[in-house]
Amino acid sequence: MPIDQKEFRGVFKKLDRQLTKAARKPSAENVHKFRTNSRRVETVLERLIAAPDRSTKKLVKLLSKLRKKAGKVRDLDVQTASLRGLKITQSTQKNQLLSSLCSERDQREKKFSKALDKATVQELQQRLERTARQIEIPEGMEPLSIALQELGKLGQDSAPLSAEKLHQYRITGKQARYLAEMAQKDPEGERVIEQLKRMQDVIGDWHDWLTLTERAEKLFNGDKSSALVAAMRNLARAKFRQGLDVVSETKTMLANEKFGLIPVRDRTLKKTPMKTNTKAAAA
Repeated sequence: MPIDQKEFRGVFKKLDRQLTKAARKPSAENVHKFRTNSRRVETVLERLIAAPDRSTKKLVKLLSKLRKKAGKVRDLDVQTASLRGLKITQSTQKNQLLSSLCSERDQREKKFSKALDKATVQELQQRLERTARQIEIPEGMEPLSIALQELGKLGQDSAPLSAEKLHQYRITGKQARYLAEMAQKDPEGERVIEQLKRMQDVIGDWHDWLTLTERAEKLFNGDKSSALVAAMRNLARAKFRQGLDVVSETKTMLANEKFGLIPVRDRTLKKTPMKTNTKAAAA
């Protein structure tokens, strides 16, 4: 489906509003919305603009820097909430890990707030307004097709899915979803968006638990008697398998007659999560 110009302009307005909110109060919700809307703007500018000018490149660079700082805060918020919900009898280590997460969260929030000062917010808002006003997306552009092509590149590798590849599906799937949202609405496009969001959420949940487990292992020096670490490892493995399933489910849906852009591969899936680089760029 062709580009929805109103939806395209809207992403800049949403980020403009969220900049002010996040700078004023870096709560979990405001940081999350800033991060999400920043990624949307970055994605549409990088994927839908054939030859971005210097000003556009500068905007993307500034947003990327701030979005990564926000991502570190957001990740800690999600991990803290997940850990609080974990039922475990060995509460001492759980409390120690929660304390460690909260302490780092405070530090990351201060760094994010310092980076998002008044002058930076004003500059970004001016750049957002100028970019939204000046940039034109050709009417014939098909954001949904571009989105599916992005995912198709990952599907060309027939090797079993590793932890690193699974994480890449989440990042690419998220970007593909943001592109798909720029298309004029139709039932098929909505189905794609819904499935991409599901894949993003399931894989993201696994990656959060993997990161949290690695943090616990480091904090407790590989304590083999830790019931907390054992429970977290088991949970991370289960969620890894769920991630494999949702990728297979997504690729099957996108390989049907209506879409036909992504081959159904990676049918031989590993069942044990490998270590992955949790310092990879936040999605």
